[in-house]
Parts: sequence; C-alpha cells; structure tokens
Amino acid sequence: MTATIKLNDGNEIPVIGFGTFQIPNDGSTYRAVSDALKLGYRHIDTAVAYFNEGEVGQAIKDSGIPRDQIWVTSKLWLQDFGYDAATKAIDTSLAKLGLAYMDLYLIHQPYGDVPGAWRAMETAQQAGKIRSIGVSNMTPKIWQKFVPQFATKPAVNQVEFNPYFQQRPLRQLLAPDDVKLEAWAPLGQGNQALLKEPVITALAEKYHKDAGQIILRFENQSGVIVFPKSVHVARIKSNLDIFDFELTKAEMAELEQLDTGKGRHDPDAAGVQESLLNAFDVHAAD
Repeated sequence: MTATIKLNDGNEIPVIGFGTFQIPNDGSTYRAVSDALKLGYRHIDTAVAYFNEGEVGQAIKDSGIPRDQIWVTSKLWLQDFGYDAATKAIDTSLAKLGLAYMDLYLIHQPYGDVPGAWRAMETAQQAGKIRSIGVSNMTPKIWQKFVPQFATKPAVNQVEFNPYFQQRPLRQLLAPDDVKLEAWAPLGQGNQALLKEPVITALAEKYHKDAGQIILRFENQSGVIVFPKSVHVARIKSNLDIFDFELTKAEMAELEQLDTGKGRHDPDAAGVQESLLNAFDVHAAD
C-alpha cells in the first residue's frame, strides 16, 4: 500500500496516484490503469473531459482489488456547471465508471456557475456518492472569488506544480484550512530543461535514481500529492519507486531555489474560459 496523507475532511488519500490525462479510450487507458494497479498504485485520476472514465472503471473492476482500497478521482467539466447540470453529470460519471461512489470529485476549470456546481457536489457528498470534494486550477485570485461562497471548504486544489513552479502564494493561502495541493504535470510535462537541471542530475547520481524520481520525491516531501502519467510499464513502475530514500533539508532547499514562480498555464489569463468551453463537447456522444 502506498503512503497516505489525511485531508481536512478526515479521509486518507494516497500520496501518489496514476494520471490518465491524454491517454486515449481505445484500450490504452484500460491497459495503463491495469498495469498501474498491478504495480501497486491505489489512486487513479481521471475526468469527464479525458473521455476515458469507462476504461478506468473497467480496469478497476477487472483488477480484483477491493473497491475500498482504490482511490478514484474524477472531475466536473465547466459545460456542466450549475446545480442541476452538475447533479446530472455526477450520476453520469458514476455510471461510466461503474462505481457506487467516487473518492474525490473536482471542479475541473473554475469558471461560470462554480457556486451552483459546488452545491451539487456537497449534496452528492451528503448522499454518499462522493467522499471528498475539491477544486482544480484555482489561483489565489480565483480562490478568493469563489471559495468564500462555499459552505464546505475544498479538500484539495489540483494545480500545475513542479520544481519550476512551486505555487508559494497559493500554498500560503491554502495552509490555514489544511487544503492539500495536488500536482498535475509534476514532471513539468517532460520538460527536458527541468530533467537536466544540474542539481537534479547530481542528486539522481547520489541516490541511484533517475531525474523524475528525484523530482517526485521533492514534491512528496513538500507535502504535495502527485500523479505522474505514463503508458510505459517501466516508467509507471519507476515513478512509484520514490519511498526508499529521503532528500536532506539542504537538498530540499537547493531544489526550492529552482522556482521561477511561473507555469505554462495561467488560469487568470483573459479568454481561458471561452477557449476551454470551445475545446470539446463532453456530451457529443450522448
């Protein structure tokens, strides 16, 4: 069993998971999730907008692993924001996943009727359809706009995070409410400059690890929940192999120096909501 971290609602979430973003629903997601579960992952992250919830659910079902041992996250697309639409979308996700409940459900992109969607998620949580509820891609500015309107504090905020973008102002904002940060793109989406940083390659040599494992360990020791994505078995396996060594305080401080304060995606930028809404239709196949 992988290590867990306690959320502000009392639930225990595995600190490392398997991400399924951009893995096609042509059998690839089923195979990758099946491999991840066989190798020891117990936390799978998907979303309505990944179009692969069905394969994720099938892989979980076929794994033979008891349901209560696997943490499953999905996310509500902004096309379905508002109370009624979100209520329906939650039931649709459960049906596609073939599950009685989701462990975590997130507001995927925080634009539009976010408060209405959040109320639907609270109702679903009270009904036992979702165990924990959270948000994604919320900057400090977006957080301050919406979260004060929520009756329930989010358990997590899933955002871009890696050594080049360490989200310090956001982490300071989330700390008083013990909201955990989840990292998408924890390896900088394969950013070669990051993977070749001298401090990272030197640590990889010292600990007999690869650059990715050093980065994931740094994030883990920073209290961040990570879910690296790969479809290659060797990589899926190595990404999980980060718990047999520990970076020193000095090494952590060195890696903290890599922070540029900037990411590749800016949720505060003008036009983001429109471009995301036009990106695809999650009901096209309905």
